[in-house]
Amino acid sequence: MTIAPANLSDPTVAAFVKAVNAHDKEAFLKVLTADATMADDGSDRDLQEWIDKEIFDTGGHMDVQKESDGGHTLVVNYRNDTWGEMRTRWRFVISPGGGRISRFETGQA
Repeated sequence: MTIAPANLSDPTVAAFVKAVNAHDKEAFLKVLTADATMADDGSDRDLQEWIDKEIFDTGGHMDVQKESDGGHTLVVNYRNDTWGEMRTRWRFVISPGGGRISRFETGQA
């Protein structure tokens, strides 16, 4: 059963998912800190290059299946035009003071 972004526990993570699904790069970048980092399958990646290639240029979409760790870890059926659909895990680090993501990690679940 898919969890709607509005029903996710952490509002910052919910904003991230909403921005991905709306293909709204501006809203996506606003939810990240200026020095945000990310990793895919355990390897750090260039954030700007990765989000273009894996999300915004390829119609990325997140269907959240499960959340844990106060909403900071998600199991997602993720799809894009390059890879099709796959089950992925996403882990988010919220900056001190909250409201923005300083790091996210994703990979096969």
